[in-house]
Amino acid sequence: MIALPSGVRILLATRPVDFRKGAHGLAALAAEVLQEDPFSGAVLVFRSRRADRAKILLWDGSGLVLIWKQLEGDAFRWPPVVDGVLRLTPVEFAALFDGIDWRRVQALREIPKPGAPA
Repeated sequence: MIALPSGVRILLATRPVDFRKGAHGLAALAAEVLQEDPFSGAVLVFRSRRADRAKILLWDGSGLVLIWKQLEGDAFRWPPVVDGVLRLTPVEFAALFDGIDWRRVQALREIPKPGAPA
């Protein structure tokens, strides 16, 4: 799993991209098509036409980092193909990255307080 900084925005490009693109090509795509600054520190997730591959692009303060992952014998659970970008929570991103259906996981918004014993 990838350790992400607290509070980072995670953005998923919902339309498949040409997977021959490298870090600079994906950065240009993020700026032009998604209207997102690739140097803002946001984590940008791109999908391939085949659902088994993902590329993650982020700026770590000193350079662009490109992570490429292919699932063996399975496919990522992607949202429907439409124009635009979808924001993911860190828990949803972790599930997506692991090949789990990210739509079925939820982060706890608040830690429940224990009640008085009965």
